[in-house]
Amino acid sequence: MKSKILFVLCLLAGLMFINAGLDKFFHYMPIPKDMPEKMVKAGMAFAEIGWLMPLVGTIEILGGLLLIFSRTRALGAIVILPVLTGILLANISMAPAGLPIVFALIAIVLWVIIDNREKYLPMIRK
Repeated sequence: MKSKILFVLCLLAGLMFINAGLDKFFHYMPIPKDMPEKMVKAGMAFAEIGWLMPLVGTIEILGGLLLIFSRTRALGAIVILPVLTGILLANISMAPAGLPIVFALIAIVLWVIIDNREKYLPMIRK
């Protein structure tokens, strides 16, 4: 039962990351009208750096795909963790209303990391 719940949560989180990554390439989601001005300015500044958004979008798509499949889920959690950290910091400083979704994604990724901790141990052992 636990593995089924984790699968569904990882599927939903993975699809959210894939959607966010694809939007960085195709720009099909409109900017919300109630988005704080600081967040809009930061997004425009990031877009000015030509390589940054495609890089983040690629990492989001890759991390989302890896999260969906149980065989690659541990790698997906590590790949998506830096992007998730950036999302957390951006929401703390500019748009606290988005924090509940961010905390849900963090909880899912942390569950994956804790559930797969034995796969990470060889990286930190002598």
